[in-house]
Amino acid sequence: MSNDFQNDNVIIEQRKPPDTTMPMVVYALYLASFVVGFTAVIGVVIAYVYRGKGPDWLDEHYRYQIRTFWIGLLYASVATLLTVVLIGIPLLIALAVWLIVRCVKGFRGLQEKRAPDNVDTWLF
Repeated sequence: MSNDFQNDNVIIEQRKPPDTTMPMVVYALYLASFVVGFTAVIGVVIAYVYRGKGPDWLDEHYRYQIRTFWIGLLYASVATLLTVVLIGIPLLIALAVWLIVRCVKGFRGLQEKRAPDNVDTWLF
């Protein structure tokens, strides 16, 4: 028996939930960037490629991921420059916590099939 139901020549298709594999891969690549630095670049490329190809709540995840990459790059640049005066080291640690929290929030949103909270924020 197929997933289609037929009644008086009308076919009703059951819709399967959208695939959340690629957004999960992007979050995982962001977290893997702590070990292998360039994986975040691969993640943002995937997010750019896949955005606009799913439901709105999934597109919000891609937007959140793209923003996470660019904001994180800005924070990392400033923190790296400030390592000269030793304040950059705690800022880099704070950046790591920030990235982990954003990825965990994203994973949780994907599991609940909803957009991440506060997509436009620069914090969490």
